[in-house]
Amino acid sequence: MTDPRIGTRGLISLLGDWRGTSAGPSYLALFDRIRLLVLDGRIATGTRLPAERDLAQALGVSRTMVSGAYRELRDAGYTSSVRGSGSVTRLPGRAPVAGTDESGDFIDFSKATAPAHPALHGATLRVMDEFARELGGTGIDPFGSMTLRQAVADRYTARGLPTSVEQVMITIGAQHAISLLARTLLSRGDRAVVELPSYPHAYEALRAAGARFVPVTVSARGSGAAPEGLHGWDAAGLEQAFARTSPTLAYLMPDFHNPTGESMPAELRTTVLADASRQGTLVLVDETTAELDIDRAESFLPFAAYGDAGTAASAVLIGSVGKTVWAGLRVGWVRAEPAIIRKLAGARFAGDLGTPVLEQLIVADLLRDFDQVLAGRSAQLREGRETLLRMLAQNFPTWQVPPVDGGLAAWVNLGAPVSSQLALAARTEGLLITAGPRFGLDGAFERFLRVPIIHRPGDIERGVHALRAAWGAVSRAPHYAPADLYSEVV
Repeated sequence: MTDPRIGTRGLISLLGDWRGTSAGPSYLALFDRIRLLVLDGRIATGTRLPAERDLAQALGVSRTMVSGAYRELRDAGYTSSVRGSGSVTRLPGRAPVAGTDESGDFIDFSKATAPAHPALHGATLRVMDEFARELGGTGIDPFGSMTLRQAVADRYTARGLPTSVEQVMITIGAQHAISLLARTLLSRGDRAVVELPSYPHAYEALRAAGARFVPVTVSARGSGAAPEGLHGWDAAGLEQAFARTSPTLAYLMPDFHNPTGESMPAELRTTVLADASRQGTLVLVDETTAELDIDRAESFLPFAAYGDAGTAASAVLIGSVGKTVWAGLRVGWVRAEPAIIRKLAGARFAGDLGTPVLEQLIVADLLRDFDQVLAGRSAQLREGRETLLRMLAQNFPTWQVPPVDGGLAAWVNLGAPVSSQLALAARTEGLLITAGPRFGLDGAFERFLRVPIIHRPGDIERGVHALRAAWGAVSRAPHYAPADLYSEVV
């Protein structure tokens, strides 16, 4: 089996302005940018990089310079040289990546995830007798336990969307649901509408299934990404995407969108369902953050409730407890028409044999009083938001920070295309944070940085202080020019 490879053109699009703020030799600037692309997952481990000569020619630099960058990558443990395969990306044995660091010295802003909810421990203890009664069975069910399916259906019904147990499948978290839906419903070359920016692992799941992306922009309020009053979804672009491309799927996150924090207006939800139904498009609606409200001015029903009897069938809803309870509790679900649920169950055994039984019992217990769980999480988010906004205003008065009325993070405009460089500099200050382009396509969003609000106030304060030190290093670099803002798709 050959290693996956990234073409020269693909790598250049990810590199962006790789020399932008480097104070040292060009080969170190190229090394730094490729290293970050590997660390934050934009280049997967095990990927074969372009040949030195090809990359040098495409960049318009000497082969010696590219050779120096590749040598630094190899010496630092980010690539290995395999005969006949060139340079293949890897990770150093103890490299902090995707929020993991064995030394425990790093503050982790790379993931917008909360510590376990206090209610989780009690729920685990309460279900142990019930779990003991399950031990005589196989523990294998592609649909999920009837107890949890009913609890999820009841939750949707209580929120304003009547749901039967036949419309629910339990999955191993939301990402598993997205991947299962993508590989079951997509064929290679099918078009898929996606938001720009968006959740990067959704991009990966859809791309792995062979989707061709049709991007539609989402802009945060007060972020400088769009004229005042034109924030949120590009409604005209969304309508055209359905009408002109007849996509098979559309992946949307309409509530507390990741990373912008925006919520889609009710009238646009109705329009999307009508447009999707007209084109025969299934809308995969990621509602994992939908109930993480702090003080949003308007409350919303589950997405499918905005359609009529015909158009509502176009919506496939994805939920989980990863954001509300704990990411380590790998339980999610799909709410769809029974025919789709049966199709997913038939395809599931190729990848897994069902969701763990104990975790399903725990979630079913928590759903019995889920409003109380959400109230506790909302209070935590409010405290984190107030701390973060205060710290950003004090330390970065020129950054544009949009209003945050829910969700898990703020989508901050830095005022200059230096996000990747800032993320690298932050690592030297003990902070892991994800650069803006990780949430985009083809290197966009270098002006933006996602900063989580879910951490404890003390950790937020330490993280912002680390950001301030990193920002100082970036700002002192000779190529830094905050007024030199290039045009990018946002």
